[in-house]
Amino acid sequence: MTQLSFVSAAGRRAYPPRVSAFTQPFWDGLTQGCWQTTCCDACGRQTFPPRPICPHCWCDKVSWSPLSSRGTLYSWTRIHAAPAVFESEAPYAVGIVDLDSGIRLACRLLDSTHPDWKPGMAVEMAVLQYEDGPLFAARPIQTATD
Repeated sequence: MTQLSFVSAAGRRAYPPRVSAFTQPFWDGLTQGCWQTTCCDACGRQTFPPRPICPHCWCDKVSWSPLSSRGTLYSWTRIHAAPAVFESEAPYAVGIVDLDSGIRLACRLLDSTHPDWKPGMAVEMAVLQYEDGPLFAARPIQTATD
């Protein structure tokens, strides 16, 4: 399994995810730094978020498989006028990331050390560890020149 590094986050998650019996393995894995999703046993394609039925071929036989922890920033924005539940965190950055494994996802961008995001830049996924559980986020991949 792909292991992610942890980043401490103060307090509780402002908007905790809905966890079902099916998605429980994803959230339990994320708590341990395991980055995974479902993969269709019939067509071999991964989906994110994890789904019990493949949206590509409609097969109901899926297995858990590791996701790539690295990718490329497709697009991003900084939110200044946040919804009330996230108001205390504003301004914050969110983006669309294309993982090397072919999955495109939306997530928080960790920008405390890198305020100048640019589409096409290399990113890696990380676990934001809150008091009440994990969330995932992307951050720039540090290079020798950073």
